[in-house]
Amino acid sequence: MKHLLFIDGQWQESKTTAKILSPFTGDTAAESCQADDSQIEKAIAACVNATHPFSKTSRFLRSKLLMAIAQGLQESRAEIVNSMIQEAGKPWLLSDTEVTRAIQTFTWAAEEVKRFGGEVVPMDVDAGGRPFSEATCLFKPRGPILGITPFNFPLNLVAHKVAPALAVGCPILIKSAPQAPGGAALLAKIFEKAAKSVNAEHGAGREAIPMAALQVLACSNPQAEILVKDPRLPTVSFTGSPGVGFRIQGSAIGKKVILELGGNAGVIVHEDADLSRAAARCAFGGMSYAGQTCISVQRIFVHEKVAAEFEKLLTAEVGKVKHGDPSQKDVIVGPVIDSKAAERIEAWIQEAKQDPRTKVLAGGTRNKNVVAPTLLLNPPSQSKISCEEVFGPVITLSTYKTFQEAIVQVNDSKFGLQAGVFTRDSDRIHQAFENLEVGGVLVNEVPTFRADHMPYGGVKQSGLGREGLKYAMEEFCERRILVQYRG
Repeated sequence: MKHLLFIDGQWQESKTTAKILSPFTGDTAAESCQADDSQIEKAIAACVNATHPFSKTSRFLRSKLLMAIAQGLQESRAEIVNSMIQEAGKPWLLSDTEVTRAIQTFTWAAEEVKRFGGEVVPMDVDAGGRPFSEATCLFKPRGPILGITPFNFPLNLVAHKVAPALAVGCPILIKSAPQAPGGAALLAKIFEKAAKSVNAEHGAGREAIPMAALQVLACSNPQAEILVKDPRLPTVSFTGSPGVGFRIQGSAIGKKVILELGGNAGVIVHEDADLSRAAARCAFGGMSYAGQTCISVQRIFVHEKVAAEFEKLLTAEVGKVKHGDPSQKDVIVGPVIDSKAAERIEAWIQEAKQDPRTKVLAGGTRNKNVVAPTLLLNPPSQSKISCEEVFGPVITLSTYKTFQEAIVQVNDSKFGLQAGVFTRDSDRIHQAFENLEVGGVLVNEVPTFRADHMPYGGVKQSGLGREGLKYAMEEFCERRILVQYRG
């Protein structure tokens, strides 16, 4: 398959293409056209030209568009799933689930746009405000958005930028992930068909969805930097590594930047927890898609009173995880994205093993790009496997004496995306919620859980801003207030 560029409502080829290699077989899975400077300029100009007409479209029309995209995703499910398996090495079950989530993302956006209004602000709360009527505060679209997306969710993380942008009437230009651009390219095809259908059925007078409301292209890193710096794209929404994210923030002077970055999610398993459930969920949360999720379970802290029992349960659960060919429907751990990532993960495991206190309870090996599900007991707290984002199928297990000590251990990280707490004690739940330095706390669930409509984001080096339909829509808008003197 050859992925073309979707610019100003047209499919374009380019002089330069890049091969997309299957992480599992190493064979060529697809080719991706790489935009040149003139195509970059055309895409930016098209976004600008679409801004005014798109911002003036009705919520009715935009809701119809979003529902048509959701339907198109369902119709293209098999093709999208195959693309993710081949390009990203994502196991079949997880790829199929991702399509379902993307359908929900667009469906919820279609509903949210109907109630996304504003608020009335009372003005007569002090003497100076008495002569004024109540103020009206509305959300107004900020204009063109640059969305930069990663390989690990090649469809749904694109959807989390595209759906809220289309909902509020902001044109969006997606720079797709170089390792797995197929999800974004297929979404552009679905958008094209949906926009034409909605315009034909529901367009009235001058109201129509501009075909430049969504543009998708692949390009080099220097060209991506041009996009980031261009003042005509006032909002940048990036999902990826902290290093790249904060460089983007430094380059996007005068812009609004939303960053969804990395993590090394911690889980607390207290002595009163349902240990069987905790072990099963932690194994899945740490190993799913070879751990290539920013909220993948990485560090588990278990109370010393139940440590021996939980260690046995968790070791058994990790041992059950099927790994290998991502096209097989029972495989949960496929390959990591490339050989560089596999070699790095293996090196980090070896580094931790140098400490005599560290034990390998499961895994610790690799076959080409497939790293076996790995469980490490008591790795050094300053080892890379503990304090960096492993982004691989590796879980660490340590003990604690008091619940407060466990909170300190989870917080001992430069990241703060989500954390999990397994306990039946409501006081400890509130203690965790008040004191854990993260964007979200999951109770009796792993931090790998995300519902696509909830506010999602982190603190510290895990990012800035929030995603989730309503919250991303707010990020893509500015509040504008109308205050009227009534005398």
